[in-house]
Amino acid sequence: MTRIKQQFDLTGKVAIVTGSSKGIGESIARGLAEFGAKVVVSSRKQDAVDAVAESFKKDGLEATGIACHVGDEEQLKNLVEQTVATYGGVDILVNNAAINPVFGPLVEANGALFDKIMNVNVKACMLLANLCHPIMEKRGGGSVINIASVEGKRPSFGLGVYGVSKAAVIMLTQNQAKEWGSAGIRSNAICPGLIQTKLSSAIWKNDAILKQVQQHLPSGRMAQPDEMAGLALFLASDASSYCTGSIFTADGGHMIAG
Repeated sequence: MTRIKQQFDLTGKVAIVTGSSKGIGESIARGLAEFGAKVVVSSRKQDAVDAVAESFKKDGLEATGIACHVGDEEQLKNLVEQTVATYGGVDILVNNAAINPVFGPLVEANGALFDKIMNVNVKACMLLANLCHPIMEKRGGGSVINIASVEGKRPSFGLGVYGVSKAAVIMLTQNQAKEWGSAGIRSNAICPGLIQTKLSSAIWKNDAILKQVQQHLPSGRMAQPDEMAGLALFLASDASSYCTGSIFTADGGHMIAG
């Protein structure tokens, strides 16, 4: 294997990917596994994660499914404990699980909605990374990849609380990077634009809204989940060894559009 190509090799690494039974999370999990990582596929339902893990195994990849509702602290602890019991440690954490239960004006949001979104989208990312920190430190370092959103950098109508949560994920990433660098742990964030997933279905299933969004984008289209996997692979691997606290946007030009 050539020197540069070897930087992307994840052989012997253990990765946890939350929200990986479908969409962006599943694509990232498969990408990491294809480059040699032992991957823990995780989401709320055991049958869903088992199905994805089995599909990986049929392709000769190493994976196991561990159910976890990231809004439950005890389940987060169990996820890490079971990962260590199965594979011996954690080297890569992809905090991908997120929710956006509403699409509407900020003025209609209430405290219960705010707490629910922040608990899953922000608090869980912090707690799970904190649980992985001592394990990564003991193994000589690691990579935390937080999936944020362009909504955390530029507001859009109808996604107010979700945008606030993703802005918090961006700041969480930078604080992790600042505090954990001495332990060899890097933390970076990916800010996807419009990706065709269940989470964004309120946008792309509405033909009028989708047309308006696509006309606004320099790329002229929304993305597919697999288009996020390469960036995650880069951040998980030694190819990004000098990247920490960075916020990577993959949005078809949303942030530069007028």
